[in-house]
Amino acid sequence: MSQRASSSPISRRHALGGAAGVGLGLPLLAACGGSDDDAAASDDETSAGVEAGTPLTTTDAVPVGSGVILAEEKVVVTQPSEGEFKAYANICTHQGCALESISADGIRCPCHGSVFDVATGEPTDGPADSPLNELPITVDGDSITLA
Repeated sequence: MSQRASSSPISRRHALGGAAGVGLGLPLLAACGGSDDDAAASDDETSAGVEAGTPLTTTDAVPVGSGVILAEEKVVVTQPSEGEFKAYANICTHQGCALESISADGIRCPCHGSVFDVATGEPTDGPADSPLNELPITVDGDSITLA
């Protein structure tokens, strides 16, 4: 007959309490898990918050090599090079957070640190692995409008 190495046996109360604690923690861990595909923003979340034909901004309001975030319209307008304008939905493709700023590195998401290229919308850093949803625009004179 072998002796138990432990100096005190585990009580039934401690064993059951520990199992219950582990069981309660599993849903919390599951909520943090999941693949990027499950958590990626849906098509509805990656579209603009305005209708086609809506004036967005003016060309002189969009810096060359950067852009502007139009939070109310849920649109980011960029000017990658002089006279070239692009528009993207203002929603990160990782988990649907609103994009917050544009730096020398690109369009930044505050939630998990994803960064997107101002010229292509492609992710350049962070957990996002899908490009921003590009939106059609028209430039007429100095007016930029959602097409």
